[in-house]
Amino acid sequence: MRQRVSSGIVSVALAGVCAFLNLYAPQPVLPLLAGIFHVSAARISATVSASTIGVAAAAPFAGMIADRFGRKTVIVASLFGLAVSTALTVTASSLGAIVFWRFVTGVFTPGIIASVLAYIAEEWAGGGATKANAIYVSGTVLGGFSGRMLTGVLAERGGWEFAFLVLGLATLAGAFVVLRWMPAERNFRAQSSWRRGLSDFAGHLRNPTLIATYAIGFSVLFSLVGTFTYITFHLAAAPYRLGPAAQGMIFFVYLLGLVITPLSGSWIQALGHHRALPLALAFSAAGVLLTLSGPLWLVIAGLALCSSGVFVCQAAASSYVGLAAKSARSAAAGLYVTFYYIGGSVGAAVLGLIWDAERWPGCVALIVAVQAFAAAVALLFWKRPRAAIAG
Repeated sequence: MRQRVSSGIVSVALAGVCAFLNLYAPQPVLPLLAGIFHVSAARISATVSASTIGVAAAAPFAGMIADRFGRKTVIVASLFGLAVSTALTVTASSLGAIVFWRFVTGVFTPGIIASVLAYIAEEWAGGGATKANAIYVSGTVLGGFSGRMLTGVLAERGGWEFAFLVLGLATLAGAFVVLRWMPAERNFRAQSSWRRGLSDFAGHLRNPTLIATYAIGFSVLFSLVGTFTYITFHLAAAPYRLGPAAQGMIFFVYLLGLVITPLSGSWIQALGHHRALPLALAFSAAGVLLTLSGPLWLVIAGLALCSSGVFVCQAAASSYVGLAAKSARSAAAGLYVTFYYIGGSVGAAVLGLIWDAERWPGCVALIVAVQAFAAAVALLFWKRPRAAIAG
């Protein structure tokens, strides 16, 4: 039993690493790519938003497929697809081709995210789901950091194509490990009807607690993607003038999430989801405001505070989906992932326009406003979670 739990924990963490190793990899090289293809910040950000749009579009269907064929099957198949699409990005000779492969990468990603969330909710149903979810989120933090850092360092030494090839091969190795180590499901019950799956979507969208959670997820990724996409342009300009490798190193702030996110499971249980999330958002907003300061070390401190707060928010919101959904949890998680990544796509697109008009101060103002909205939603709709879930 102990070995099964250990291999399960390792597998879900590694799946999280691989899913996020690729998703935001272009961020540290956006100024470099903008120069290569001679486009604006708003246009080159499509290499980020294309993948998040792919995630949002595929997420509901990934949940339905996982409800039909099983969590592990979908997780492993998605990991192999992710490895191939990332590696094939190096064949692109135009910005449009890069955007295409980035979209395909996004399409494969929710098969991992939605299925892992449902796997945790079902396999740890007897206890420990919140902590297991926090460990999974820690894996996503490590993957997000590693992908960005490696892309920046490898691109400066061997070009952006070399960076994406390495990421694809690393994901392929992870897929083989998860295939071998992830325990088969014991509590999964296959759903045989696609019509039932569509009905589940409709039911989830009539659940006000879930709708509030989806709105919070939208806001959380809006702020995270917006911050870490356009801070790269801010830091590439005077007086900082950071290159790709230095930009990649900025993402060392993500490593704080490896400490904070596992602990967040206990904090969320102690404070309650409805208190923990607004508190985490307040810290995150303070960090975003701190990036307006002049010295680079204060900007980095602000990014560390911002990202750490967002990781706690994600642990709280994603685990709340499993509590609020009484059935078809993959479908509920799939919808959460859809709204979450729509938020990231909108953040990358809208903040590109804000950047062109108002530069970084304008971006900060909108990010903080969106975080305040998410905190208000949590206070209003998560105030009595047990009553909301029972209804």
